[in-house]
This record gives sequence, C-alpha cells and structure tokens, in this order.
Amino acid sequence: MLLKKPRFKLPQGQKSRSLNAAELDMLAMELDALRQQTLSELGEHDAKYIRKIVASVRYTAMAGRGLLFLGWFPPAWLAGTTLLGIAKIMENMELAHNVMHGQYDWMNDPALQGKSYEWDTVGTSDNWRKTHNFKHHTYTNVKGMDDDVGYGLLRIFPEQRWHPFYLGQPLYALTLAMLFQWGVAIQDLEIGKYLQGRMSKQEFMARWQPTKQKIIKQLFKDYVFFPAIAGPMAIPVFLGNLAANGMRNLWTFSIIFCGHFTEDAELFPKSVVENESRGHWYYRQIRGSSNLSGGKLLHLLSGNLSHQIEHHLFPDIPAHRYAELAPKVQEICARYGIHYNTGRFSKQFGQVLWRILRHSLPSQPKMAQVVQAV
Repeated sequence: MLLKKPRFKLPQGQKSRSLNAAELDMLAMELDALRQQTLSELGEHDAKYIRKIVASVRYTAMAGRGLLFLGWFPPAWLAGTTLLGIAKIMENMELAHNVMHGQYDWMNDPALQGKSYEWDTVGTSDNWRKTHNFKHHTYTNVKGMDDDVGYGLLRIFPEQRWHPFYLGQPLYALTLAMLFQWGVAIQDLEIGKYLQGRMSKQEFMARWQPTKQKIIKQLFKDYVFFPAIAGPMAIPVFLGNLAANGMRNLWTFSIIFCGHFTEDAELFPKSVVENESRGHWYYRQIRGSSNLSGGKLLHLLSGNLSHQIEHHLFPDIPAHRYAELAPKVQEICARYGIHYNTGRFSKQFGQVLWRILRHSLPSQPKMAQVVQAV
C-alpha cells in the first residue's frame, strides 16, 4: 500500500527537492512494495507475451529475408530490408535486452534465461551483461563509473572536462549512431587503457578473443551465408542486411540517448555512491533517466525503454509491464517533489542533439549539485 504524503510545491526553476534520510527510506518502501506487487502478479499472461515476441521476431525476419531474395525488384528489396530491420530492432530491444536482465528467468525456459541468451549483434551478451546490467544500472550517470556516459567518446554534460578533441563530437556522434553495435561490442575492451599502457596485452587479448569470435560469427551470417545462398540475388541480400543493421543501429542509439542525455537528465559525482541507501539509489535512477511519451508501437520498438525511468527502477520486471507502472511511479514522484522527466520523442531527441552540439564547445566544468539525504 502506498504511503500518503503531502504534495510539495517546488520553487520556481527547481526540478527536484532534497529528501532527508527518513523520506528516502519511505520512498524505498513505496517503490519496493510496487515492485513486489508486480512480481507477485507475473504469470501466463507474461509468458504468452514474450513468446509472441519471439515468434514475431522469427517470422518478421523470415519474411524480410525472403523478400530480399527478390531483391533486384526495388519494392521487394525495400520491403525486405524494412522488415529485417524491424526484426533486428525487436530482437535487440524487446527480446534480448529484456531477457538478459533476467525478466523471464522465472519461466525456467532455457531459451529465455538471462545468463545464457545470445543476441543478434556483433557484441557478446557476456560483455553487455557486465557493462550494461552491472556497471550502468548500478552506477547510472555517475561520472567515472558509468561507461555509458558519452561512451568514452562524447562530452554530454558540462561536468565533463573539455578538451579540443570534443570539437569534432558532432561527427563522432553521427559515426557512433551509424555503427552503434560496434561501439557496444568494443566497450568492455577498454582500448584506451590498453593503448595508454594501463592494461596488459595478456588481459586485453583475453577480452578480445570472445569478442573476435562473435564478430566473425555475426559477419559470416549477415554478409557471407545469406548472400551465398541467395545465388544471383547475393548483392541485394548483402546490401539489405547492411541497411537493416544500419536501421537498428540508428534507432537503438536514438532510444538509448533519449533515455539518459536529455536536458533534465543529471550527472553525479562518485561521492553519491558512498554508503548510498536503497532510497537514494532509487532517487538517483529517477533523476538520471528520461521517458518518451507515445503509443504502443513506440513502446514495442523501443523495447519499452520509452519507460526508461521505470526500467532503471525495476530492471528485472518484464518491460511490457512498465506502461501500467508508469502512472503509479509518476504519482509517487509528484508526492515527493521529484521531477519525472518525460516528453515526446522529437522534444527529447532534440535536447540530446543540442547537448552534443553545445558541449562540444569550450566551457568551464561545473560541479554537480548533489541532492542527498540531509
């Protein structure tokens, strides 16, 4: 049961109010209760949902690849590429990402186990579980601890120290968007550390070997096997696979950046995680995340990361449940005086682009305002 608290009226221009230790504990109690209630309701409805997603991915990909075999006819090539791109988006976003969070472990289906699922991208699932499930979700938007902040390439927040390298970041951002699966694939390699001599060759090669094997396997499937069995249609099949992967990369980049780098998303110093309570962890997740308002198609194709706030609060709850949780979370935020960051895609993505452009230019790094228990 939700604990009733008075609503707070924030001063002009202030997004969120400071919470004391007792309020943070109460916030944790409310959100924990909401999580437990939802987990207790999981059942056949949720199992049927994810199995429908598995079937949709499979048959959409089959239809797309089948049409690409008629690829010398432009309408067939366009339709096939679009369907294959949608299948890849759904597999990465609504299926793989959510399954790898363990959202469906309770089903005891070997094909849907979070620790063993391998997804359709050049990066390994093991690396993703480390960089995303552990690092990013534990240290969301903590400077120097969350590798997703700019992906080691971009200056997104004014708290990041400026360097002339960042003058080119509009180009870097475009390149990252087009090749996003490759950025994810090499993220855990920490190539910069190796080049700077802060990682041994032995450690780097140990990280590189599984990544190399996955890259070879993925490239062979998309750019050798399917073009080869297409015979005279090899070229349009090759190009269709290339374009479908490009569609998936651009869309994934856009959704992920909208979820973390809008105008109101905040960056935190390392000090926030020292003796951090569960309530403050919840509080930080809300302040570091952004939602997208929209219809069911947007939620589906985003893997329900359009509800990024709910995902960061409850990463192990099946994502299709976030739509029903969102109004409850928003109501809790309103009562505690916490800013609930949401907006349409065009608004949120526009803010992301502005951040990329604005922070490519010199500016004095500022200290983040740390709103902790007082």
